[in-house]
Amino acid sequence: MRFMLMHYSTEDMEAGVPPSPEEIAKIGEYMEESVKSGVLLAGEGVRPSSFGARVEIDDDGAANVTDGPFAEAKELIAGFAILDCKSRDEAIEHAKRWAEVSGSTRIDIRQVAEFSDFE
Repeated sequence: MRFMLMHYSTEDMEAGVPPSPEEIAKIGEYMEESVKSGVLLAGEGVRPSSFGARVEIDDDGAANVTDGPFAEAKELIAGFAILDCKSRDEAIEHAKRWAEVSGSTRIDIRQVAEFSDFE
């Protein structure tokens, strides 16, 4: 089963403060271990919201575009990972480990919908 883990931004991340060399080393070690075990299929961090935009469609179908930055850092995705896990519990254990190495305080876990789920 594939799961998407999404971790959320912090004020420092939104301000563009890079992780320390020690944090980068811990994250890199975890990611390398996850790739070698075959669990990590993809994973990326994203730039602060000041580099982005938001598109919202109103009731009339018009697209409204708002340039970043956005106010609530704790509501913004900072990165994601796609994992291949045997169970939801295994995905939860990986989320706990990611929180440990990255300092993330919130991680959402969502099972990826497969075509076979809709048959």
